[in-house]
Amino acid sequence: MTDRDSQRRFEAEAVPAAINDLHDELDRFWSDLDDVPFEDQMAFTTAVIEAASNVVEHGVPLDRGGVRLGVELSASATRLQARVLEINAAAHPDPLTPATGDPEELESGRGLFLINALVTTVTVERQGNTNVWVLSKESAPRR
Repeated sequence: MTDRDSQRRFEAEAVPAAINDLHDELDRFWSDLDDVPFEDQMAFTTAVIEAASNVVEHGVPLDRGGVRLGVELSASATRLQARVLEINAAAHPDPLTPATGDPEELESGRGLFLINALVTTVTVERQGNTNVWVLSKESAPRR
């Protein structure tokens, strides 16, 4: 990774077009971090996009203001981290437990399995009116 910390922040209305804009933001993030192995970039990007897509597809607004998607990206010498914010959204009862049984629920739980497979840790916490997904991936610098 880089000797310096790198950070970026993205926020938009939680609509499908926001995912394309987030892809662009991730491209800019990686342009600052040329020593991150490509495999780590792809795994981390996929996990972040999957979590953000879950906000867009499944976020339930608390009021007429709608749900907003926020993403805070950071990189240190050995770790990539994304905080995916589901702003003005209802709390999830147990967000890290994929559904079982009903085929439709199984379909919607695939993203959680994918995210967990691609990053080192995933946590979810509630802060005020926001669900905060924290995705972390350990990553050694490219030699």
